[in-house]
Amino acid sequence: MKQIKYYLAIDIGASSGRHILGWLENGKIRIEEIYRFENGLIEKNGHLCWNINRLFSEIINGLKKCKELNRIPTSIGIDTWGVDFVLLDKNQQLLGDSVAYRDNRTEGMDTKIYNIISEKELYNRNGIQKLIFNTIYQLFALKETQPELLSQAEHFLMVPEYLNFLLTGKIKNEYTNATTTQLVNAETQDWDYELLEKLSIPTKIFGKLHMPKTSVGNFKQNIIDEVGFDCEVVLPATHDTGSAVLAVPTNDDNSIYLSSGTWSLMGIERLIPDCTEISRQHNFTNEGGYHYRYRYLKNIMGMWMMQNVRKEFHHKYSFTELFTLADIAKYFPSIIDVNDESFLAPKSMIQAVKNYCIKTNQEIPQTEGEILYCIYNSLAKCYADIVKEIEEVTNKTYSKIHIIGGGCQDIFLNRLTAKYTGKDVFAGPIEATAIGNIICQMLKAKDFEDLIEARETIAKSFDVRKAEIIEGRFWEYNLN
Repeated sequence: MKQIKYYLAIDIGASSGRHILGWLENGKIRIEEIYRFENGLIEKNGHLCWNINRLFSEIINGLKKCKELNRIPTSIGIDTWGVDFVLLDKNQQLLGDSVAYRDNRTEGMDTKIYNIISEKELYNRNGIQKLIFNTIYQLFALKETQPELLSQAEHFLMVPEYLNFLLTGKIKNEYTNATTTQLVNAETQDWDYELLEKLSIPTKIFGKLHMPKTSVGNFKQNIIDEVGFDCEVVLPATHDTGSAVLAVPTNDDNSIYLSSGTWSLMGIERLIPDCTEISRQHNFTNEGGYHYRYRYLKNIMGMWMMQNVRKEFHHKYSFTELFTLADIAKYFPSIIDVNDESFLAPKSMIQAVKNYCIKTNQEIPQTEGEILYCIYNSLAKCYADIVKEIEEVTNKTYSKIHIIGGGCQDIFLNRLTAKYTGKDVFAGPIEATAIGNIICQMLKAKDFEDLIEARETIAKSFDVRKAEIIEGRFWEYNLN
C-alpha cells in the first residue's frame, strides 16, 4: 500500500491559528484540521502587541499533535497576516516587542515620510496601497521613537519568517510578504535600497528575498527532541492572502477574486505591475504573488467589523439568526465607509458605526438588525464599487467573482454582493489560505506539474457554491 504524503499548513490569523494537514487521495486534495488555537492582541509597554512566544508554543503543540496521530508531515509551511515584523540583534536575539499593525504608533508618520519622498513617487516605486499601518510607517515610527533598536538590529524578519527561524535556526526573507512592507521595488522585485537610505533605515538588516517553494531548512535538534520527529520547513506564500489567492479554483482570467476573512482583499492576478498615477488615485496595491505574479487588489476592512459587533451583542446568535436579523432590517438606509480609520481598532464597533452615521448626518442604527444590515450593505456596496474601479483601471469587463476564505460562508453577504455587482458569484473553498499553503508545498514536491494543474485539482476537490438571484429571491447551490 502506497504511503500517504502529508503536508502541514500552519495558518495563523489575527484571531486564531490552525494546523491543517493536506494530502492527495484519488486525484483530489483532502484536508483535515488537527489543531486550533486562539490568537489576539495584548497590551505591552504601552502598545498593542502579538504574544509571539505563545504563538510559537502553540505551533509546537500542533506539531506534537501530528506525532500523537502518527501523521508525520513531509514538510510544513507557515503563513500569517502581513506588514508586522521583528528585529534581531547580532546574537540573533529579539529586540523590543512584536508590535501589531493595529497599534497607533504610526499616526502622523505618513506626513513625515512624504516630506522626504512624495506619496506619488513612493507609489511609483513600489505600487503598494497606502495603509497607515504598512511596515514602512512602522519602521519610521521606530526610527523616531526607539532609534537604538534599529541601530542594534542585524536582521529584519516578518512574523512567519521569525517563527521559521525559531524552528530551524535559519533566516530567510520571503517575497510575497516582503511586498506588504511598501519597501520592495515593483520592477526589480527586490528591496528598494535607495528608498531605505532616503528614509535612514539601515539596509543591512534586509536579507535576500526568496520565492515560495524555497526550503528554509529542517528542524533544530531541540525541536526534534520536543516534537518527536524531524521535518523540512518550506516557504509557502507566507502572506496569508498570497496563499489564499493560490487556491482560487479557476484558471480563468475573466474573474475577480475576493479573499474574505478578517480583511477582505479584492482584485485580480497580473503578470506586470501597475504603478501609474491612475492606479494610485484608486488606491490599488501590487502585492507579490506566487512565481513573480502580482496581486492587484484593494484591502477592505472586511469581516473584522462583523466579528467585533457579534462580540458586543448580549445574545450569541447563530449565523442563520444573524442573516435573519439583517434581512429584517433591509429597510435601513445609512451607508458607512467600511475603510474609515475609525473602524480599525475601536473600543466599541457598534458605537463607531453610530458615530460615523452621526458625523455624516445619516440615520443612526438603533437595533441589532439595523447595525448588521448597515455593515453588510456597506461592505457589499464597497465590493461593487471596487469591481467598477478594477474594470475602469484595466479597461476590461469581468464576468465572475470567486469568494474564497472563511467569509465565503456568509451567505447573506454573498447574496448582496451578487445583487450589487451583477456578476456571477462563486463561494469556496472555505480553507483557501491553508489549501494555498499546502499547494505550494505540493508544487515543490512535484505532485503537480504547475499551478494550472493544481487549481484544476482544487476545483474538483472542494465545494464551490454559486449565488443566484431568481425572481427577487436568493439561491445558492453546489457546483460539484
